[in-house]
Amino acid sequence: MLYDVIIVGGSAAGLTAALYSARLGLTTLVITKDIGGQMLLTNEIQNYPGFELISGFELANRLKEQAELYGAQFIYEEVVGIEEDRECPGLCFRVRTTRADYHSTAVILAFGKTPKDLGVPGEQELKGRGVSYCAVCDGPLFKGKTVAVVGSGDQALEAVNYLAKVASNIYLIHNYDMPIGSEDMVRQVLSLPNVKPIPNSKVLELRGSSKLEKAIISNTKSGEIRELALDAIFIEIGYVAKTEFLRGFVQLNSKNEVITDKEGNTSRQGVFAAGDVTDTPYKQAVISAGQGCAAALSAYNYIQRLRGRTAVRSDWRVIKPVAKKA
Repeated sequence: MLYDVIIVGGSAAGLTAALYSARLGLTTLVITKDIGGQMLLTNEIQNYPGFELISGFELANRLKEQAELYGAQFIYEEVVGIEEDRECPGLCFRVRTTRADYHSTAVILAFGKTPKDLGVPGEQELKGRGVSYCAVCDGPLFKGKTVAVVGSGDQALEAVNYLAKVASNIYLIHNYDMPIGSEDMVRQVLSLPNVKPIPNSKVLELRGSSKLEKAIISNTKSGEIRELALDAIFIEIGYVAKTEFLRGFVQLNSKNEVITDKEGNTSRQGVFAAGDVTDTPYKQAVISAGQGCAAALSAYNYIQRLRGRTAVRSDWRVIKPVAKKA
């Protein structure tokens, strides 16, 4: 399938771009490892317009649900390459992930930083088959199952808190005597009856044939090694910038950020960018959201010009959602 727009990234910039792109009637695919990105690192956002206080987790989920109402589609994979696809009629792009290739007329780069991998044997092979980096994305797939969260801080605790409402048993694997995070979040997670912390531990290996079956865990104090039977494991260990795969495809600055103009255009025709991946000096969720809107409008106008149609400067119309909210 040839999508009108593929958006790489699922945080404020990517989710806003998806909302505007889908509302404008473009077939829109979001490819991301998680929903929320670095917003998941904060339990309290106090400076996003319209919300006196909201968690990054909740804000990201609301943005995703709103984009889905207008038809945006989401897949949870990691993009490893983008190139022009000469096999398509006219100019289009091939977006390569660790699992498949996807095609689009335009691309919006809207990822800030990418969830870190554990870097253990079995992780790459089992991605998307029980190994996840996003509780809100994949958690519902494991209703009533046994899962684990690896990590520390409020990001990991938020994931545990969410999964406790879905899974039957949740292990919290962390390398400290006590979970690390805000006092309220730690207290809340430890009070959940289906959550079992596994302190002073790290994952050595992930095993499974067609899907994840177990994790091999080492106690960093005693040296004891144990097997933990799991249906899924959620890796919540932070984020890292990954723009190296864009080198030579679009212009980057000395910080490996994508250089854009005020309309979100990159150095390559048909490719736009928004949010923390760009060279904007201000890294804020609301700024990323605004840039995501601009990039989507620019992508829409680019496609309109290719098709000999009229461009737009805004999106004020009342549009009926294509999907009903549950």
